[in-house]
Amino acid sequence: MAKLTKKSAFKAQGPNAETPMDRTSRIVRKMVDEEAEERKVKMERLRNARLEREASTPRTPKR
Repeated sequence: MAKLTKKSAFKAQGPNAETPMDRTSRIVRKMVDEEAEERKVKMERLRNARLEREASTPRTPKR
């Protein structure tokens, strides 16, 4: 039996290599996050335009 020492019992393991599935997941998550950010910016721009339009048009009483 091999004699265990402090250095051989607890070897530090390096970071695991990225698997193809991990790489795909990372790329897709990045794409989804970018699309969500673009959607958020577009919605904010449209909301501001609608609020400006509503503020500039006079209200008419409903009949």
